[in-house]
Amino acid sequence: MRVPIQELRVGCILSEDVFSLTNRPIICRKTVITKELLDIMKIFLIDEAEVETTMITGKPMSSSENMEEAEAEMEPSYIDTFLKGVQEFKREFVSWQSGLPVDIAKIRNIMIPLIEEMEKNLTGIFSLHHLSTNEDYLYQHSVAVGMISAFIGKKLNLNKGEVVQLALGGCLADAGMAKINPAILHKSTSLNSEEFEEVKKHSILSFKMVQNISLLRESTKIGIIQHHERLDGSGYPFGEQSSKINHAGRIIAAADAFHAMTSQRLYRRKQSPFKVLEMMMQDSFGKFDIPSIQALGSGIMTFSIGSLVKLSDGQTAEILFIEDKSPTRPLVKLKDTGDIIHLEKNRQLFIDEVLL
Repeated sequence: MRVPIQELRVGCILSEDVFSLTNRPIICRKTVITKELLDIMKIFLIDEAEVETTMITGKPMSSSENMEEAEAEMEPSYIDTFLKGVQEFKREFVSWQSGLPVDIAKIRNIMIPLIEEMEKNLTGIFSLHHLSTNEDYLYQHSVAVGMISAFIGKKLNLNKGEVVQLALGGCLADAGMAKINPAILHKSTSLNSEEFEEVKKHSILSFKMVQNISLLRESTKIGIIQHHERLDGSGYPFGEQSSKINHAGRIIAAADAFHAMTSQRLYRRKQSPFKVLEMMMQDSFGKFDIPSIQALGSGIMTFSIGSLVKLSDGQTAEILFIEDKSPTRPLVKLKDTGDIIHLEKNRQLFIDEVLL
């Protein structure tokens, strides 16, 4: 929906790039508007912008000129469903902090619509990193890990029941964070070694919170406690290796790392999902489950030939050919010059985002 600049608010999500007098956008689509970005738009004399109908808070966004248009939206979008799910999960998390038990029915009600949306839009998980904010990262991360775990399960041809279990397990993997000192959870600087050791207890705490829930399979519960284990034994809480890490644990671990590495954090800028997938394939080889990483990679393959992408240097390109062995580095043609570039041979460039 198009909104006048004077009615834009902090927390709006751009649905289209914002241009001034340049060929390249001054602010890219899917960016969450901050006070600083609003000021920049005013400096560049931007009159209006296209935004999503739902704000990052999960609340509806509507301007006086577009109220009817907003009400005409008959079906919630993938983003709408995710943001509303995050706010519902946040309410559950706060209840856990106050001592209430996990209500698995409510978590299921959050995740089932998201699984259904994911089945309609299998490439949606590659846009979730745009929706991470420092304030609500913990809740966004939990819901996203549930979605990505389900995506991996679906790509691995698991049955619907197993996919749902992965969604629930991924979503609840960090439930134990509700039992960690809030001062540590919301600390704006890097954790010291003592604080980090405290945070590492969350896997066990999560397991304790779900161990008596009959609707969760034992394999899912084990996956929750193992989601920070690594195949080479470098993970926690027990330093388990390879065959001792179950299937759910391997999948949730890959989903957890993938979303964490792509998300905006206080101490790190968000990174392209394509770059992160490449890092998991190469730099972290031996730590993560290869079939799970390949499943994420197969998601990139669903971006068909002809898709428009933005490269890491800001240029727009069209995908010409994708190779199975290197899905993150296809052959592309630059829109401005028509030059053809093989990203496999130009390692300094990578895909930052798929546009269309």
